[in-house]
Amino acid sequence: MNKIVRNIIIFAVLAVGGGFLGILVNQLTGATDPMQGLGALLWLIMPLAANLGLRAFAGDGWKDAGFNPHLVKSWQWYLAGPVIILIATAVPLALGAAVGAIDLSRLTANGLGTFLPLAAAGFGGAAVKNIFEEFAWRGYLTPRFAALRTRPWLGYLFTGFIWAGWHIPYYLYFLDRSVLMEHTTLSLPAFIGMAFLALPFHAAAYGELRLLSNSTWPAWLMHNFANAISLTLVSSSFITLVPGFWSAILSPGTEGVLHSLLMGLMGYALYRYRVGKAAQPA
Repeated sequence: MNKIVRNIIIFAVLAVGGGFLGILVNQLTGATDPMQGLGALLWLIMPLAANLGLRAFAGDGWKDAGFNPHLVKSWQWYLAGPVIILIATAVPLALGAAVGAIDLSRLTANGLGTFLPLAAAGFGGAAVKNIFEEFAWRGYLTPRFAALRTRPWLGYLFTGFIWAGWHIPYYLYFLDRSVLMEHTTLSLPAFIGMAFLALPFHAAAYGELRLLSNSTWPAWLMHNFANAISLTLVSSSFITLVPGFWSAILSPGTEGVLHSLLMGLMGYALYRYRVGKAAQPA
């Protein structure tokens, strides 16, 4: 078996299996709050630990790990990430308000002066968590699939599936069900199924940003913006999703169909730019 394929399979098993192992650890240790038990920590760190272990001991090496921020060389990609999130969020919000699927009354009543400090706090809360995520998905899977020379869409499809699989224990066990239901009008099985459909589109945008910048940090920054904006909008009740077909289509979060399609479209635009740039004579 090809070494890269073997290591990607090992990574997938460890990353997805770590959460289910975490559930067992919590049950054995009698954790009363799933998110405060040792199992939640195991779920969070396992993908990054798999990345580091495979690079150190299984022959992947460190050349494409993406630790170098390349701030000067790749400054434009640090700006591109937040812009992508703002577009992918604003368009569904506007359409959702237009068709009555999203109630924006509190957001318009309170204004950005109330929203921005809460979003900034959400950004800070996401920053540490997303180091563990982005240095797994974009720090490992994106460059490893690129090294395998698979078709980009195939790499993003598998990355999205592994990313979604990692979330399953979180949705089923670690995250309080009432908190989850605040963020979607979908049933839990439909929400999990939507993650498998949506995350490959997100993986395209994040992955292309990773490849264009030659660093994992722009994707980390974009992920922080995505969490800060979408979670603050819903958790702080700045918007209300009206149950029905259109709210599932136009939700501004990851589970929203239009939001995900826009992320995929912008990922494709970045891909075309990257391919065109590579074809230019040196």
